[in-house]
Amino acid sequence: MKNSIYKDYAELPLFLNADTAAKTLGVSPASGYELLHENGFPTLRLGSRIVVLKEGFIRWVEEHTGGAG
Repeated sequence: MKNSIYKDYAELPLFLNADTAAKTLGVSPASGYELLHENGFPTLRLGSRIVVLKEGFIRWVEEHTGGAG
């Protein structure tokens, strides 16, 4: 697993794209892209772009890690 480039949720932008989500989770860009297309992941479509709101991302991480974060 890669290391996250972020040390705190406060460092995250308001909207995360696949690359930012991957860097935050410490996974490959391909895994970040797959995650944004996974059912149940809190995405938002902006035209042709798929993003996730920072708060939705944090909530998803906490739900899938037992509250760690």
